[in-house]
Amino acid sequence: MKRPILTAAALTAVLLVSSAAMAGLAPGDQAPDFTLTDTAGKEHNLQSYLDDNQTVVLEWFNPDCPFIKKHHLNPKTMDETFAAVSKEQPVIWLAINSNAKGKQGNGLERNKKAVEEYEMTFPVLLDESGEVGKAYGAKTTPHMFIITPDGKVVYAGAIDSDNSADKLGETNYVLEFLNAMAAGKELPTAETKPYGCSVKYAK
Repeated sequence: MKRPILTAAALTAVLLVSSAAMAGLAPGDQAPDFTLTDTAGKEHNLQSYLDDNQTVVLEWFNPDCPFIKKHHLNPKTMDETFAAVSKEQPVIWLAINSNAKGKQGNGLERNKKAVEEYEMTFPVLLDESGEVGKAYGAKTTPHMFIITPDGKVVYAGAIDSDNSADKLGETNYVLEFLNAMAAGKELPTAETKPYGCSVKYAK
């Protein structure tokens, strides 16, 4: 059964959002549906990917955040992880920028440039209103979510195990989790603490 696309009223009814913090989605929660447009003008609907039996990875994104640069310049953690896992299973990777107008890293042109600069192999979707980010409780850039075709969040948290702005962690949590799924092995940690720049929502 398809779930309704998010509206502001629906978000208010489902999630309690305060100025101090937001309750994030946890493993086992149903992922809110959304439709967002990427920097090339293409619309992406979460439910359509799930209906095609694809696992969806969401990455909250800000091209000017040093933690994003850590994983998108050299090495290219995000693109390399996507390339590795998509060889073994049907996976879609979507970056989402929920920073508000006038905030760091916001805007169509800045993000179009970032896609080229970082040589990204997956799209950046724009969520200037912040509705989707708030629905997921995205707190940092990056903040990662893995969603299975049944619409359930199965992983939420950091990309890896080092929360510094310049050193990669020994464990890539997203890669580890997706590899375990593909191999039918016992799944590792389903929730970790995200790190990075704060998502800069509109006040």
